[in-house]
Amino acid sequence: MLGIEPLPERPPVPAVSPRRSRAQKWEANLAASRQYRTREGQLNVPRSHIETVDGAELALGVFIANARTRKASLAPERVEELSAVGMRWQRVGERGQLGRGGRRPRTR
Repeated sequence: MLGIEPLPERPPVPAVSPRRSRAQKWEANLAASRQYRTREGQLNVPRSHIETVDGAELALGVFIANARTRKASLAPERVEELSAVGMRWQRVGERGQLGRGGRRPRTR
């Protein structure tokens, strides 16, 4: 009679994942690095690679590329941790790498 209708149902609110500290993010990415290294035998990770660890998807390729770029500003402990996992700080074929016979590759 009064024209009152029940409110339409609201869609459920997605659960918000708790924020992680930098240390927690570092540990998660380090675990992803170990997992990738164990599986692939190297850490030459494509920048677009996503690694799944314990159900969480991590942008491992971006993490590795950023770590290489920022090596000088990383804490020494973090450089040691990545080196222990097998990090090569310069990708094969990057400028500065020596070619066969100890000579720099020719550029055309």
